[in-house]
Amino acid sequence: MTESSKIMNEMKVIVFQLKDEEYGVEVEQVRSIERMQYITRVPKTPEFVKGVINLRGVVTPIIELRNRFGIEEVAHTESTRIIIVAVGEMEVGLIVDAANDVIDIPVSAIEPPPEVVGGIEAEYLRGVAKLEKRLLILLNLDKVLNPKELKEIKSIEAVQ
Repeated sequence: MTESSKIMNEMKVIVFQLKDEEYGVEVEQVRSIERMQYITRVPKTPEFVKGVINLRGVVTPIIELRNRFGIEEVAHTESTRIIIVAVGEMEVGLIVDAANDVIDIPVSAIEPPPEVVGGIEAEYLRGVAKLEKRLLILLNLDKVLNPKELKEIKSIEAVQ
């Protein structure tokens, strides 16, 4: 198998955790993984928008994924991470319980998402990957933040 055909059959994802579930987001969309840091609250933003951080000179909006998905929030721990992702032309930080590893998923192992997974609506999901003893929920970042919300968050960046 040539290198290019291997790439077409696999998808590289960053695996992270929320509550008891494992999620994946494509490596191409991830800019960096950061430790938890001070977040400046911004008034009049949706509840799941925790605020902004100054990341290497760039004001980056931060989303609490637990809140966004309707999962009860918990205190942040030593393993809490902020995954900086690119959504459109924007960078957004996603607060997750832990960022575990990077894995290659065979495209053939990805199935369309069921209607609801762990209380999360199917529209936020790209699919579910079945891997040996693991089920990995793949996020559709373009849907996690809809265009209206992205516009609101972009205006936060402009104000800062």
